Amino acid sequence: MFDQLNAFVTAHAGAPWVLVVVLALSALDAFLPPLPSESVVIGLAAIAADTGHPNRVALFVCAMVGAFLGDNLTYTIGRHSPLRGWIAGHRRLEHAFTRAAEELRKRGAFAILAARYVPVGRIAVNLTAGAVQFPRRRFLGLSALAACTWAAYSIAIGSLAGQWIESTPLVGALLGIVIALVLGFLVDAVLQRVVRPGRA
Repeated sequence: MFDQLNAFVTAHAGAPWVLVVVLALSALDAFLPPLPSESVVIGLAAIAADTGHPNRVALFVCAMVGAFLGDNLTYTIGRHSPLRGWIAGHRRLEHAFTRAAEELRKRGAFAILAARYVPVGRIAVNLTAGAVQFPRRRFLGLSALAACTWAAYSIAIGSLAGQWIESTPLVGALLGIVIALVLGFLVDAVLQRVVRPGRA
């Protein structure tokens, strides 16, 4: 079904409504990971490299905005869900929850940026970030950076090697994860050197 959706969208790459579909898919796969948002963006970018349609700047903006909205909607669901109440009184779950909160406090950028490229991991990290009251302002900035890098990566991959990546999706996914891990490590290092000493 999702392969057919991907084929249908890419077959209508020049239609104006395609960008709306990209935005919706990029948002919805924040909590419905089987949706093919990344493969659709890569496929459309590959077509755009040959035909000029759709416009790659517009494609980037729609993919980025959709990913950002989806991540923040998932965070909001986690923040206002009864998740914390459900685990109250369960020592192991409370311990795991406390540990997750501490890891996000220490390495939030690393976790949020890396999770953007791991569908189920993205849901888990964003829900947990909301549930443990990870600072919303910081989450907004990190999720914006994650959405921007993901959209740019997907369009670059589609433009440069769309057909090759579509035939070897595991390689594309691994490349995205490596990029996110490196970026997350660098952002965390900057935050530890600049933000925390300033607060101290």
